[in-house]
Amino acid sequence: MTSLDKPTEDTQADDARAVTEAALFEAFGGVRGMVETVLPGLLFVTIFTINKDLHLSAIAALAVSLLLVVVRLVMRDTVKHAFSGVFGVAFGVVFAMMTGNAKNFYLPGMLYTLGLGLAYVITTLAGVPLMGLILGPVFKENLSWRTRNPGRKKAYAKASYAWGGILLAKCAILFPLYWWADTAQLGWVLVALKIPPFLLAVWLTWVFLAKAPAPIDVFAEMEAEEKAEEARKAAQAAERGDTEAAGGRHRREA
Repeated sequence: MTSLDKPTEDTQADDARAVTEAALFEAFGGVRGMVETVLPGLLFVTIFTINKDLHLSAIAALAVSLLLVVVRLVMRDTVKHAFSGVFGVAFGVVFAMMTGNAKNFYLPGMLYTLGLGLAYVITTLAGVPLMGLILGPVFKENLSWRTRNPGRKKAYAKASYAWGGILLAKCAILFPLYWWADTAQLGWVLVALKIPPFLLAVWLTWVFLAKAPAPIDVFAEMEAEEKAEEARKAAQAAERGDTEAAGGRHRREA
């Protein structure tokens, strides 16, 4: 290795890490996405802790979720994270209102967390880690990692196991509290467990992917193939034109 090789390799590694960070930021919503995830539940438990009013707490949580969507629409920003928050809060409000039990506001989200944790583990055991399905399109590699990039598939498997383990551990804390604790206690614990486990899972994903081989850009490959096909057709057309021109000259000479 020459003295010029290492800076080049370091630069490529830095570029790969930067691409990974940007992709994770896009996929998981970044700081704003975390705020949109936490704020409705935080508002619900705060109001309920103060006055024990289920209806007021539920309406406030749903209202702030809708407000976050409106803000994104006005700013012409992506609304997928805000919309997912609205649906989650709406299901929680419906459960709580129908049963009259404020703790049921949190139940749909807890069940979703449980299902998602199991999905990460089961899909990885099946050879199709969920993290790869989520991030493949973001990295423009789609499913190429399954058969053409084994090192990257291994990284996705590790990341999926990490997410599954963290989410299931979170469920192991929350579900006993659902039965034993009151609404305020459950709510505050749930709010406290929103960000730290999420950040841990994202950080582990970044670690695994930063050490993995670079993604195969299947979109760039398709564009290159299209250009090559166009060049081939152009060359064939030019060759036919030259052949026809040569044939015309022979006929005139004859």
